[in-house]
Amino acid sequence: MIKIVKANPGHVEGISKVCSDGYRATYGDTNTEDYIERVIREFYNRERILDEVSRSDRHWGGYFVAGDDDLVVGAGGGGMTGKTTAELFVLYMDPRRRNEGIGTKLLDAITKQQKDEYQAEEQWVSVQKGNDLGIPFGEEYISLRYYRKI
Repeated sequence: MIKIVKANPGHVEGISKVCSDGYRATYGDTNTEDYIERVIREFYNRERILDEVSRSDRHWGGYFVAGDDDLVVGAGGGGMTGKTTAELFVLYMDPRRRNEGIGTKLLDAITKQQKDEYQAEEQWVSVQKGNDLGIPFGEEYISLRYYRKI
């Protein structure tokens, strides 16, 4: 059973793996291997993730993880970009676990945090051109979340 929780230092390795694997699977056909590995080294290294798990404020609400027993199968997070404007910054699944509703559960937890803790009234997401895995997920929620008051 998938359980969504706020990440802690014990989740760092799992977040790094799921985000790195997810990034490779998402952008492997649209970017060079060198570019992909450079992005992964910058954003999904263990030191950075530990810092991002250890702090939480309006601008970065911290990571949420989807766990299947003790295995991290998804991770995501967002923050506030304006007084009442929130954004989803990152959302990745284990590529083998897509289409199980994990992303929706993570998005729901992030949205709840943004609304309840930070009083967000709208939420935005950006999906890179060519992200054939993320675009359908984003399109599913555009009419529900991203372009209306939340």
